[in-house]
Amino acid sequence: MGGIAALARELGHEVEGSDANVYPPMSTQLEQLGIALKSGWRAEHLEPAPDLVIVGNALSRGNAAIEHVLDARLRYVSGPQWLGETLLAERRVLAVAGTHGKTTTTSLLAWILESQGRHPGFLVGGVPANFGISAHVGGRSRIPNPESRFPDFVIEADEYDTAFFDKRSKFVHYRPTIAVLNNLEFDHADIFADVAAIQRQFHHLVRTVPGSGRLIVNAEDARLAEVLAMGAWTPLTTFGIDAGEWRARLMAADGSAFTVLRGGRALGDVRWGLLGRHNVMNALAAIAAADAGAADAAAAIAALGAFRSAKRRLELIGEHGGIRVYDDFAHHPTAIATTLAGLRASVGKSRILVGMEPRSNSMRAGAHAADLGASFADADAVVLLQRPELAWDARQVVATLGSRGQTAPTVADLVAALRERVRPGDHVVFMSNGGFENAPRRFFAALRA
Repeated sequence: MGGIAALARELGHEVEGSDANVYPPMSTQLEQLGIALKSGWRAEHLEPAPDLVIVGNALSRGNAAIEHVLDARLRYVSGPQWLGETLLAERRVLAVAGTHGKTTTTSLLAWILESQGRHPGFLVGGVPANFGISAHVGGRSRIPNPESRFPDFVIEADEYDTAFFDKRSKFVHYRPTIAVLNNLEFDHADIFADVAAIQRQFHHLVRTVPGSGRLIVNAEDARLAEVLAMGAWTPLTTFGIDAGEWRARLMAADGSAFTVLRGGRALGDVRWGLLGRHNVMNALAAIAAADAGAADAAAAIAALGAFRSAKRRLELIGEHGGIRVYDDFAHHPTAIATTLAGLRASVGKSRILVGMEPRSNSMRAGAHAADLGASFADADAVVLLQRPELAWDARQVVATLGSRGQTAPTVADLVAALRERVRPGDHVVFMSNGGFENAPRRFFAALRA
């Protein structure tokens, strides 16, 4: 929603917004754009009546602001519908979908196109370091687009539902010409009953991609293969480290260097600052999508060396006394495991300590509790935040970790517990898809003190 607000402001609209909690990096970006932020959802925030209310999917019936919108008969629309009708209808859309890696892959694809003078518009669910903003209208390409009369727009395509009045996935509003299907796992237990329900939504996305477009699909994902078996009407390009048309040959176990191959032919080497097998897969997806959009593949590979990851994707907060502190967005067992595996491959036998907040709706409901303990296999110590409102007992997860694990009832206790365990040479990773009460920076400040 912050990115949508930024796009509306760039298009010349006067914009203000409300949220329950406002925290960096998005709050900082919005304030710099001159967008007024109001805390809480209250009817008075909508007075005098705005021309249009764009409703985020976090709000449902019973919310004071929503009830006022309906009672006052204010014009309202969902964010994805507004995007689709106002901006994307006049763009060639490159959409990145998947349970994991959407933000990184979208950032990679936008950077590749930018590096080739295409000046794409983009909307990313984070802040890509190469751009410093999460959204940009774009469209002033320095070179002609050989494939389309429409300027490029790269968008992170989320499978979460659209709004309280539209329970379809957000991405059905985007109508992409090129769609990346990065991976598919069970998530969002609050709105999806099972994997099959998510697959149906992914197939709705597949149905919207024209025959003149392209599907870029992870060849190693069996659930995506099942989606395509429901029917596909668009040419297909596949990628994977061990399967697919686009592949990678690792030159470093931690994924920091690899060779890109197409059809078995080496096209170039990547040496970059990202870690992990999952990020190599993200890179392959972005390169394949850029190639489908008539970008130069060799130049795309070369551009990755200058790519800087989005904030909160294993973002290094700082180092003090030989201790490195990271902020990471991982909130699904698979994402936790792959992120820590990449870090482990990079740091060798150095200790990895994790502070984890079960923050997503699925995490808080306990949908991933059974798999959570195993996802910390590469961690030497884990402190799991167990707030009073957590619907499951985090001590059961910690019990599977033995002496490596403990719980903490508050963020202050979690920071203190990690401070007691840490020693020079350690790597401390904070994992949450929320604000985490600024835990990584509080911990780093405690180190420096």
